[in-house]
Amino acid sequence: MKNHHQRLDSFQRMSSGRIEEQQVLKALIEDKSLTESLMEKICNSSNLNQAYKRVKANKGAAGVDGMTVEDLFAWIGEHKASLIESLISGTYQPEPVLGVDIPKPGKNKGFRQLGIPCVVDRLVQQAILQVLEPILDPTFSESSYGFRPGRSAHQALKRAREYVREGYEIVVDMDAEKFFDRVNHDRLMFSLSKRIGDKRLLKIIRRFLEAGMMKQGVCIERKKGLSQGGPLSPLMSNLVLDELDKELERRGHKFCRYGDDCNIYVKSLRAGERVLKSIKQFLEKRLKLKVNETKSACAPVEERQFLGYRFSGGGKLVIAQHSLERVKDKVRKITRRNRGVSLEIVISELNKTLRGWGNYFQLTQWPSQLESLDSWIRHKVRCYRLKQKKRAWPIAKFLMNLGVPACSAWNLAKSGKGWWRLSASIPVHHAMNNVWFKEAGLIDLLSIKPLVKT
Repeated sequence: MKNHHQRLDSFQRMSSGRIEEQQVLKALIEDKSLTESLMEKICNSSNLNQAYKRVKANKGAAGVDGMTVEDLFAWIGEHKASLIESLISGTYQPEPVLGVDIPKPGKNKGFRQLGIPCVVDRLVQQAILQVLEPILDPTFSESSYGFRPGRSAHQALKRAREYVREGYEIVVDMDAEKFFDRVNHDRLMFSLSKRIGDKRLLKIIRRFLEAGMMKQGVCIERKKGLSQGGPLSPLMSNLVLDELDKELERRGHKFCRYGDDCNIYVKSLRAGERVLKSIKQFLEKRLKLKVNETKSACAPVEERQFLGYRFSGGGKLVIAQHSLERVKDKVRKITRRNRGVSLEIVISELNKTLRGWGNYFQLTQWPSQLESLDSWIRHKVRCYRLKQKKRAWPIAKFLMNLGVPACSAWNLAKSGKGWWRLSASIPVHHAMNNVWFKEAGLIDLLSIKPLVKT
């Protein structure tokens, strides 16, 4: 057994070097013993400890049994032996997942259904993921970027930009409708069984797929779909869509896929329309998935969006309008004038939101977008600060303390204009200038990270 694990570790190190997928698959097929005893590796103490640390760090809500992440350590201390025994014997039985509907980003976008496993099931899934991922990931396409170690949305966007600059200015934008809800279990397990020889592991993964979903006290049987919320789901989704990737590679297409969002780049609308039709048939007939007709299209790259960005003339990456509107909605919530919290709290919340948003959208090649957004955010903060002063005397005193002449300060304070118009006035801009914002601690989007050069 020890010799077997040493061989598997050696194989995984080789796989992590991104060797050719054909070599990896050939090694798995010719030497099935490499994956026939994976459960022992999954139940290794170091692997389980690492899985526990990851589940604890990810936090998350309790599942159907009500056990929290904080309760997990004590549970493991009492049940570790029986947990390992059930995994080794292949008798482990997952609990149903807890169905939760969360609103999709944007206004009136509907809801996305999450399936939250109980914390023990999350621990087991994480332990399985840590062993399976180094085996499966090297077999995936170089054009797949979502939910993979060492890969990111930024890499997908940069590759897409390369295609556009090479003259592939028509995009076939493919989106699978309710992808996670429609995954065919039999096809997924068939793909997995071609790579994994441990039948105990395959049985347990099948049970995770078929675990019921508890909603409003009723357990719903599931014969298809993946639970969005479990650690294993991203890896399984990539395994399902790897068949699409391989088909696109076989046809010689230029493409970037991030999760179920796939963009295929061609040089003419006529070619794009042919690709859209044929890939739609492939998804529906081979993978048993349905194309989202409203979100899928063939069009010039300037007319479509990818991962929150869009392309302008010359293949430049710029922030999509809906991404700007979404961050503005968040800023509006933080700076609501009736919140009644201090300016320090408002700025702290803004910084937390803007830092993450700015880091992601650092690839924009239109800095004017960030400059305009910075200006609008400062306007919102000025409006919030004035509203805090409420009456004429506090407003006038506040402005005079910041260097505004008394005459101008009193004229503004006694004005009957609304808060938004007042905060756009010259005296308010002189009082709450860029230096004032810097001293208040509000971050500048342009200074988060250097912009990518064209």
